[in-house]
Amino acid sequence: MVGAGRLATNVARALKEKEHCIVAVYSRTMASASALSSMVGGYATDAVATLPLKADAFIVALKDDALPVVIPQLLQGRGNQLFFHTAGSVPLSVFGAKGHHGVLYPMQTFSKDRQVDFSRVPFFIEGSSDRALAMARKLAQELSPLVYELSSEGRRSLHLAAVFACNFANHCYTLSDHLLQKHGIPFSVMLPLIDETAAKVHTMSPQTAQTGPAVRYDQQVMAAQMALLADEPLMQQVYALMSDSIHKSQEPQ
Repeated sequence: MVGAGRLATNVARALKEKEHCIVAVYSRTMASASALSSMVGGYATDAVATLPLKADAFIVALKDDALPVVIPQLLQGRGNQLFFHTAGSVPLSVFGAKGHHGVLYPMQTFSKDRQVDFSRVPFFIEGSSDRALAMARKLAQELSPLVYELSSEGRRSLHLAAVFACNFANHCYTLSDHLLQKHGIPFSVMLPLIDETAAKVHTMSPQTAQTGPAVRYDQQVMAAQMALLADEPLMQQVYALMSDSIHKSQEPQ
């Protein structure tokens, strides 16, 4: 495992549960590498050069901007090995033109202290060779029945869609929490609403499920809510842009 962050921790744990042997864990800091290796086995290291020269697979789960830095170091002396990265927006070409490499992208949000049920997580795979693609599929299918082959270009668009569906939605929760805290209201009051909103899109399109003043284009309500945000100019901009986008999305195409 090349990486010991949130995604690496969840993937390593899941592979360990499937009786794979984690032989080594790399992280930029020894503390992080040691924390993960203590859970899944293998030796910990903060030096890429001390990783094994051979393994069934090297799984690189690092921040996107670290991949172009770490991967060339990782490839040295390991020319015929199998390498996989786990990033949504990084192309397969980050490994270079030669060798056997691929992508194992689990489209999910991860935290170290929450164990993800991978059986419900879609994996998107890619490979530079038949050998790499076959191993990517084998590893993915051991963790999830939802495995799809997708190009780097397609995966970039998928990741962008995920940013809107997950990261931006979660930021809206943060903004909501900020407003509630001003009045001493716990964020927990929003959970039934959030759960129902998420449940609805299992059975209808997001556009059909949309409700609220912007859908109705209730200008009086929207103006009043904009006024409530007078001391929050950035949130005011977000409210205005989101409301305009929602309204326009409801217009006949």
